Amino acid sequence: MRIDWATRAQTAQEELKYNFWNEELGIMNQTCPGENISKDNLIYWWHAHVIDALMDGYERTKDFGYIELIDTIIANVKRINGNTLLHNYYDDMEWMALALLRVYDATKNEFYKEQVLILWESIKTAWNDHMGGGMAWKKDQLDYKNTPANAPASILASRLYQRFNRPDDFKWAHKIYNWNKDNLMDPNTGFVWDGINRLGDGKIDYDWEYTYCQGVFIGAGIELYRITGDIMYINDAVRTAEFALKRFIDAESGMLPDEGKDDCGLFKGIFVRYLCELVKMRPDMLNIRKMLIHNATVMWESGRNERGLISRGWKGKVEPVVQLCAQLSGLMLLEMVALLDPDPGILTVESV
Repeated sequence: MRIDWATRAQTAQEELKYNFWNEELGIMNQTCPGENISKDNLIYWWHAHVIDALMDGYERTKDFGYIELIDTIIANVKRINGNTLLHNYYDDMEWMALALLRVYDATKNEFYKEQVLILWESIKTAWNDHMGGGMAWKKDQLDYKNTPANAPASILASRLYQRFNRPDDFKWAHKIYNWNKDNLMDPNTGFVWDGINRLGDGKIDYDWEYTYCQGVFIGAGIELYRITGDIMYINDAVRTAEFALKRFIDAESGMLPDEGKDDCGLFKGIFVRYLCELVKMRPDMLNIRKMLIHNATVMWESGRNERGLISRGWKGKVEPVVQLCAQLSGLMLLEMVALLDPDPGILTVESV
């Protein structure tokens, strides 16, 4: 069966705006049906991923309407957030910086570069000597270190070095990656743990197993490989990806798991984004490509309702209240499969 994944991704982009856009606030609602949003309940990092998802649409279509929408969202997130993009959570700022760097790449608008560099200067203050180094999760808990605050910071530092050739950025990318690998990766399997010292006891949360952590560590390795050409980084990424597929893919359904509500709803979207980056670099990894297509096919056929709202588990009944994070993950999956489609309209499970 011929499937036009680009059309499906475009449809999902339109459904995102139809179901979530808040004309009065100039940002996306955080739920559908919508809720009131203020500085006190703004989920800042979800909106960084709104920008990322809209950039996927822009890069696929080159429709400048996406950039105009992004401009509006960034201005209003900044306004609602107290007229700043700085934040208490380091990982949230990292996601915003990564998204804005993509906007800068597309537009060369110096405002976005300036905001990225302001965020980066604040992000670098996360590094401290608690737990032997690493980036803190948030400014008021500097002794808790986790993969969500470290791996995206390494990705950001690598991408800054690639664009602006500042040696210090490469040093940061390398230092952060090494700390994450040495402290929060199982040396036997490549599986990436979430964090250490959350409760002040020096312990790793071994039972916190999330697709998110695997995805961002894979992404950090890919970016360092692009800089150095050192195959070790790709080997790290491949090992983590292959073990993650074994750990997370349901053997019977072939589906990624429903990891829960709230922030957890974004985890799969982040995971598939960096799996896609790995497949672009290693097109021989057909198992990943096949998994992504299968999940996208099932989601499209049985994980959406008549409004285009997407279920958190990518299959089955859509929740009565759909969170923006879950909608974004489904949209990102469709955009990633469209990106991997070498000949629009032919990419199916059977074709790989």
